[in-house]
Amino acid sequence: MCGIVAYVGDRTAYPILIKGLQRLEYRGYDSAGIALMNGKTNIYKCKGKVKDLEHLVKDQDISGSVGMGHTRWATHGEPSDRNAHPHQSMNGKFIVIHNGIIENYAHLKKELTNRGYSFNSDTDTEVLANLIENVYLEQKVSAELAVRLALTRVVGAYGLVISSPEEPGMLIAARKGSPLVIGVGDKEYFLASDATPIIEYTDQVIYLNDEEVAVISRQGLDLKNIYNDTKTPEIKTINLSIENIDKGEYEHYMLKEIHEQSNSITETFRGRIAMDESKIFLGGILDVMHKLIDAKRIVIVACGTSWHAALVGEYLFEEYARIPVEVEYASEFRYRNPIVDKDDLVIAISQSGETADTLAAVRLVKDSGATILGICNVAGSSLSRETHAGVYTHAGIEIGVASTKAFTSQITVLTMMAFLLGNKRQVLPAADYKALIHELIQVPDKIAEILKEEKNIEKIASIYKDVTNALYLGRGILFPVALEGALKLKEISYIHAEGYPAAEMKHGPIALIDESLPVVVLAVQDRSYEKMVSNIQEVKARKGKVIAIVSKGDKVVKKMADQVIEIPNCHEALSPLLSVIPLQILSYHIAVMRGCNVDQPRNLAKSVTVE
Repeated sequence: MCGIVAYVGDRTAYPILIKGLQRLEYRGYDSAGIALMNGKTNIYKCKGKVKDLEHLVKDQDISGSVGMGHTRWATHGEPSDRNAHPHQSMNGKFIVIHNGIIENYAHLKKELTNRGYSFNSDTDTEVLANLIENVYLEQKVSAELAVRLALTRVVGAYGLVISSPEEPGMLIAARKGSPLVIGVGDKEYFLASDATPIIEYTDQVIYLNDEEVAVISRQGLDLKNIYNDTKTPEIKTINLSIENIDKGEYEHYMLKEIHEQSNSITETFRGRIAMDESKIFLGGILDVMHKLIDAKRIVIVACGTSWHAALVGEYLFEEYARIPVEVEYASEFRYRNPIVDKDDLVIAISQSGETADTLAAVRLVKDSGATILGICNVAGSSLSRETHAGVYTHAGIEIGVASTKAFTSQITVLTMMAFLLGNKRQVLPAADYKALIHELIQVPDKIAEILKEEKNIEKIASIYKDVTNALYLGRGILFPVALEGALKLKEISYIHAEGYPAAEMKHGPIALIDESLPVVVLAVQDRSYEKMVSNIQEVKARKGKVIAIVSKGDKVVKKMADQVIEIPNCHEALSPLLSVIPLQILSYHIAVMRGCNVDQPRNLAKSVTVE
């Protein structure tokens, strides 16, 4: 969840570190810190954002061509100056920055305390720094060996960068469960939690695998695992540019990413649909297609917004491929004893491909013999390496913590998979298959039409910006969209909101409805339209305020609702891709009007790499 950046080379490290931390701040923003090494070590850290760190180091010594930086999402210990990273061992032999959780830190801390160690913070990271130092001093080994030996005793997840003043000019990086990438330059190296701080310096990267340790200096890179087995670094080329991570003309990344959805959906199906719109090609699952066709059941595991996309996938697979589907929270699935066998197809969905619970769920079912597919947005991610096959979403980097374009790209992939499987299983007639593909291709242009209505949605936001609760209702394939709309409002505006199947309103939530409760209703023209009209009447009979998402040209709901947002007509299967757009825009503008930090909402971070 935290952001790591480090550098070793001939340049001055400080500008690289600060710029890198700014780009990684979406991963955590309770505190920030840097360590700069140039004959001596200077550590600066504080509670707050990267801008607070910049203010702190003003007029300080920021020289040094080796350094590391960290922006924190708190796990152990509240946000404070003393809990900020980097952490130094008691005798100053090691400096550590860390993303992850050391689960057995309490046991290790007690052991170290008994050996005379004292601690200045509440963090598990300081425990690790002292553990490494204790091994180093007691066993009289090199810094690199001390790190490897210490890590054999650690239970948990970590992405680490470590330096030792005893062995200057060198950085040690290690990874287990938390992502770490090394950028390779000309006699210089960059380290980061993801590629965003690296791209303006090099497009050559090494993705560390679990339990690998890299020793890096100007002279080169040495890669081993924690058991001293030599590894050969695999250098990959990344396709990412500065323009991808710049806000451009937009006030916030989230707004930029909402507006990018016409393009991100196009990129998701680009090259995967035949020119004559008769076929879908998904090369990433071609080798396991026979297992998909013969699958007796699909189990989809995901968390958060990806779980909502998975629920949409459930409707699509059952409707068009006629395969039974179960959707599971990965965080719950991993702690059960789930029944999965070789005839099942398990699909794991994660924007980053590093979501801890989702990866744990994948590892849990590996021995079942089931075919495991990944859907993610990041090439080289852990999910892409740990599944049998999969499909990248090609949404482009998403920096806003509240997911928008990743959600619609995930749904696009699930839609293509469902249509393709339906065709391969001969339960979706060729004419219907081609018609659905044609409808899918129209979606980006229809989203562009919705985005033109932003001013109207902004006016609606101004009416409801001060509410304390909201209810979102949907039926069928739009029920997950109601969940997602409510989540967006909660995440960025801190208004309590709940998504419900509309038919369930009478089984409890209707008790909440009064003149102060806005009810967002997804009432597009589909098989549930008449039922949704009845639900709206029930809300209005209790003086509730109705914001309705309707199909263009609707006349019935328009007469009943307090506010209406029209979306273009589309096939029912594709309605989630269109109907979620106004909900994203509505949440965004309400949050802005409430003065909330849209891109960095409190207590949240982008990539949940810890439990």
